[in-house]
Amino acid sequence: MKRSTLLSGAGAIALTLVTLVGCSSTKPADNTSAAAGGETTSAVESSAAESSAAESSAGSETAASSASSEASAGGSAAEPSKASKDYKLSFIQGVTGDNFYITMQCGIEAQAKKLGVTVNTQGPAKFDPTLQKPILDSVVQSKPDAILIAPTSVDAMQAPLAAAAAAGIKIVLVDTTTSDPSYAVSQIASDNIGGGKAAFDAVKQLAPDGGKVLVVSVDPGISTTDDRAKGFNDAAKADGNYTPLPIQYSHNDPSTAAQIVTAALQKDPDIVGIFATNLFAAEGSATGIQQAGKQGKVKIVGFDAGPDQIDALKAGTVQALVAQQPGKIGTEGVNQAVAALDGGTVTPKIQTGFSIITKDNVDTTKDAYVAGC
Repeated sequence: MKRSTLLSGAGAIALTLVTLVGCSSTKPADNTSAAAGGETTSAVESSAAESSAAESSAGSETAASSASSEASAGGSAAEPSKASKDYKLSFIQGVTGDNFYITMQCGIEAQAKKLGVTVNTQGPAKFDPTLQKPILDSVVQSKPDAILIAPTSVDAMQAPLAAAAAAGIKIVLVDTTTSDPSYAVSQIASDNIGGGKAAFDAVKQLAPDGGKVLVVSVDPGISTTDDRAKGFNDAAKADGNYTPLPIQYSHNDPSTAAQIVTAALQKDPDIVGIFATNLFAAEGSATGIQQAGKQGKVKIVGFDAGPDQIDALKAGTVQALVAQQPGKIGTEGVNQAVAALDGGTVTPKIQTGFSIITKDNVDTTKDAYVAGC
């Protein structure tokens, strides 16, 4: 994509951020932290996790503060100064090896150390409720004081999480949710519908003449990506100059996303923009465009800002990224869990912000996700 195009769109994209709020993710990857063992961070461990997560979370707050809708009551949720005891918390990721969840884990570990509580982290090798539920069942058997979890299905994880809450465990939902989250003490996530609309606005700036647009998502039934797709397509329909094509699902597989995009461009060669709702969808979409020989002609806006997406942005295969604040989501998750356990004030719903990264600000942004704490 030509740099002049990004320059002309930067001002309008910046205005978009003033009026919108937050966003969120999923992704499979190498199973670097085994589901069986997990990783534990306690109040006596080194400060490496704290400094890394603080860098990620603080950067997100700086770049996206104008786009952030904090607590549902307005303003930031109160942060506990210190837990009354060394509570045992468990963080169950949506999937291991995902830079979004790694960045969230860094925020969780840093805040756990700060408040004096212990956190064990584990997750499934794929974003799949059939793999996540056994992990949850095992964690429940260990009787933690609280569980922070990114549910992998709005339906399949509903009953097991409600049962965990009924057993006296405080449940905090981070990133994703279930069909009836009333069992949870708090929900912390980005505003994914707003994030989808921001992605459309970015596509509109990159392809201002209108045309066909395509959403490449993960699987139906995932709250975050469903909302992103809805926000994007609703905005496209409302605009009138763009025609949203039926949503395609990559099943969290980059190669499948590449195949989808290649086939879509064969069927509809006049597609002008693609919105990839998560990390792997963006990776695969970029590959599909390259395979179809459409580099520079089809604009990609990705959701999330992992190292591979940042590299793709710098290479010009992806033209814009919607970055969330996973570090802050993790920090707030620990705060709400401790507040609930200590009988303090709990904020039932917190939305975090997002920012848009382009070639113009990629070298200065602090919102890129980390690969480790």
